[in-house]
Amino acid sequence: MTLTVEATYENGVLKPTEPLPLKEHQKVQVTIQPTTDWVEETAGIIGWTGSREELRHFALDPELDPEESA
Repeated sequence: MTLTVEATYENGVLKPTEPLPLKEHQKVQVTIQPTTDWVEETAGIIGWTGSREELRHFALDPELDPEESA
């Protein structure tokens, strides 16, 4: 059985966001794939050459949202 779940890493422990259908002390194999947001996933599309932090600022700052300033 293969199962994909979301989890949060806190204080050295992965905490699933939902209960898992596993028996106590059952051994499993874990593959970690960090999630990214839409800014990270689309950064290469526009040919951005600045830092990811700058891009995140320009993409998410409410003051720079044309719909917000209208």
